[in-house]
Amino acid sequence: MSIETPAVKKSWLTPFNVVVGLIILIGAVITALRFTKGLGAVTNLSDNNPWGMWIAFDLMCGVALAAGGYTTSTAVYIFGLKRYHSAVRPAILTAFLGYSLVGFALLYDVGRPWRLPYPFFVQSGTTSVLFEVGLCVMLYLSVLFVEWMPAALERLGFSKIRNFVVKLILPLTILGVILSTMHQSSLGALYLIAPSKLHPLWYSGYLPVFFFVSSIAAGLSMVIFEGTLSHRYLHDKMDETYLREHDEVTLGFGKGAALVLAGYFLIKVVGITIDDNWHYLGTGYGTWFLVELLGFVALPCFLFALGVREKNLTLIRGAAVLTVLGIVLNRFNVTLVAFNWQLPAAERYFPSWMEIAISLYIVALGLTIFTFISKNMPIFYEHPNFKEHEPPDLHEHKLKRHPQTFGH
Repeated sequence: MSIETPAVKKSWLTPFNVVVGLIILIGAVITALRFTKGLGAVTNLSDNNPWGMWIAFDLMCGVALAAGGYTTSTAVYIFGLKRYHSAVRPAILTAFLGYSLVGFALLYDVGRPWRLPYPFFVQSGTTSVLFEVGLCVMLYLSVLFVEWMPAALERLGFSKIRNFVVKLILPLTILGVILSTMHQSSLGALYLIAPSKLHPLWYSGYLPVFFFVSSIAAGLSMVIFEGTLSHRYLHDKMDETYLREHDEVTLGFGKGAALVLAGYFLIKVVGITIDDNWHYLGTGYGTWFLVELLGFVALPCFLFALGVREKNLTLIRGAAVLTVLGIVLNRFNVTLVAFNWQLPAAERYFPSWMEIAISLYIVALGLTIFTFISKNMPIFYEHPNFKEHEPPDLHEHKLKRHPQTFGH
């Protein structure tokens, strides 16, 4: 049950609310301009650069940073790591809002947003990677909605529907892993058709693998990062179970992130070796590539490992922030910095301030909705009427069917 605190009259006029309110107000004005005056009125996009910041940040970064949903549910329900169960609902909520806002952001980026459903119902392009990405994201968003539903149903008191939905969690988790594997990797595959436009240090036939593996590191780090912020600002909405397991979740996910980042670093080096691109490391782009690889992959990997060994939670949280920034940097590098790298500087794309403002607007909306839901639904605590009705994991299913295999 949520920890009860004495009623305290709090002012809505806090620095956080003022800043978020201003961002939302400015974003609303620019939104009106975007949908009345068109893309040209608010963006610096062109025929040479049709994909800009909204694709780089809102789509590429948004999808990668929302990977905490499938990584956490996989750990708990498929691998049976029940000690991390308290992290599932916050991770699912973050992922659900992340994917929802990705879809919302696409309305801004597409010239004719009302035609977004066309690839599915009017002119299907089933051989297109972009079609696969759109289909998987749409299906996975539906999966996340159902996975989030128990919290809303508990709040509304619909126990029968809630108990039915809970029985679907395990198969939905398996489906979510399949869909996430497909679209996380396919986002990288989108750039396989542009070998002449993307710098050789970032272009590779293994881009789909790079995107998928890095999304796992992003998901684990986002759970730590989101948990740290929530622990500080939503502490009064957490029960004893969540508070007790918080440090263990940080340590466990930190260990997982260290292993994933180590693997990611190795396959990046293998990619350079296979393509024989070592000579590019002596160029300006090579220096920037090393900043990304050493500063935001190797360094957080080392810090995660050191933090886990020393049980230093502060170090692990710092490494999580570095990893999140590294994922954002990588997606920006692939999508913007290293793309069209041979064009003269005057023809290169740089986002307008209104594009940046819209991205901040979408983040502010996400924070506001996350805070509202967390304060009004059982996200960080177990509802007292449903503590004994948690979904079984895959290991429990196997144990019931083949008890002699697992011993006693």
